Amino acid sequence: MTDTTAARQTTGRNPAAPGSARTVASAVPAALVARLAKGVTATGEPDLVHTTAPLTGERLATLPRSTPADVEVAYQLARRAQKTWAALPVRHRQGVLLRFHDLLLKRQDEVLDLIQAETGKARLHAFEEVLAAALAARHYGRKTASYLRDRRRGGAVPVLTHTVEARRPKGVVGQISPWNYPLELSVGDALPAFAAGNAVVNKPDTQTALTALWARELLIEAGLPADLWQIVIGDGPVVGPEVVAHADYVSFTGSTRTGRDVAQRAAARLIGASLELGGKNALLVLEDADLDKAAEGAVRACFSSAGQLCISIERIYVHRSVAEEFLARFTARTAALRLGGGLAYGADMGSLVSERQLETVTRHVEEAVKAGATVLTGGRARPDLGPLFYEPTVLDGVTHEMAVCEEETFGPVVSVYRFDTEDEAVEAANSTPYGLNSSVWSRDARRGRAVAARLHTGTVNVNEAYAAAYGSVAAPMGGMGDSGLGRRHGSDGILRYTEAQTISTQRVMPLGPSFGLSDEKFAALFTTSLKALKVLRFK
Repeated sequence: MTDTTAARQTTGRNPAAPGSARTVASAVPAALVARLAKGVTATGEPDLVHTTAPLTGERLATLPRSTPADVEVAYQLARRAQKTWAALPVRHRQGVLLRFHDLLLKRQDEVLDLIQAETGKARLHAFEEVLAAALAARHYGRKTASYLRDRRRGGAVPVLTHTVEARRPKGVVGQISPWNYPLELSVGDALPAFAAGNAVVNKPDTQTALTALWARELLIEAGLPADLWQIVIGDGPVVGPEVVAHADYVSFTGSTRTGRDVAQRAAARLIGASLELGGKNALLVLEDADLDKAAEGAVRACFSSAGQLCISIERIYVHRSVAEEFLARFTARTAALRLGGGLAYGADMGSLVSERQLETVTRHVEEAVKAGATVLTGGRARPDLGPLFYEPTVLDGVTHEMAVCEEETFGPVVSVYRFDTEDEAVEAANSTPYGLNSSVWSRDARRGRAVAARLHTGTVNVNEAYAAAYGSVAAPMGGMGDSGLGRRHGSDGILRYTEAQTISTQRVMPLGPSFGLSDEKFAALFTTSLKALKVLRFK
């Protein structure tokens, strides 16, 4: 990478993290793979699919591939199970989630191994998935009855019309989940669907299917009926459309391009869909920011899970008066990050998940450097550590014609830009069609929140990278613009899996001429009544 090297200001390599005696092969033995593979709905002679461990490049698992006919069978099984499940008391369903919460925390080391083996991420970043899934399980395990309870609404005629809004499960939710957060974005999104009385047919990314299969096994141990969560595996263009074709509602997390296709297919069937899509997220460092905290937070924001996180930061806007001071702190911390793939805590960043991700990261950096950008730190692959490692990279001098400025990189690469005024920073941050997440740093929390309110993103973190907003599971999380539709978490996260039903009971008199009233007198009576209700401030 000669062009990149020539434009580099720091020449040191990121250090390697301490190794681990445990290997992927020992942590994910063939017997475990075979056991989990039994959870795949594949009814015929299996067409096998193979996955590879990103950390080593070695074969990880061989799994059965589901056919379109298998997807149909999965929906048949799920529909039968859903009817019985929906009839159970809400408190029973909540109990399953709370038992899952306890089992997950108790046996987290098992799934941490699987997540690392399938994604290549550092163990601390794998733990973020355990944390997020446990938060969702506890929240909906406690709050579902409140979210779903019948609510009195104002009737057509006060006193005479009794109206209730009820919530009914959609039926079977079709879920398509990605590879980057295989625990949180599979079971984490499925938990509120189950709590609301639905079944789920899930197509996880094949590369990370073992994690989803493990979560299903644990949830069954917690009391979920086995047929209620069906998992199908196969190529996205083949199996994905079949999942949408049979669903009563679709939950999708992935690229904006694929999300548009899912939305069109769902719309053609007149079913709802929630879509969490791409992002080109921005972090703003105001002139009054605590620069040490901002630099530390920016490292987490940009390089957690090697930047393969929908809500991670790919653009940093820093006030010109503090830019050099901030960059000195930020690049020093970035250059010191320890890279490694050991199945233990200790590495600050792991590897990318696939050759495709490595190619995108490499192309974005090399093209930017050739066009005049400067690598402040990083900017190179690290095959000495593993086939898919790439150093955390900070770019300066990036301009709009460079792909790294406009396109989602989805890797450990961030571009730095300077601004002079708050208005300029907000305008630049909002200059992308995406609108998923953003971060603002200021010593003045009130000022930080005021800037946050001007940013066109579904979540904004003030003096934090991304975890504050995402971890606030009672509040909605999702994107604006090209970053998606709908929300996970909070009331939105469970009510999306329900249909609203209005039940009104009319008492004493019908809503039509009665008691001998002519049409004219009925109209006059209701005209007078409407005027009176307005004066009395009825809503």
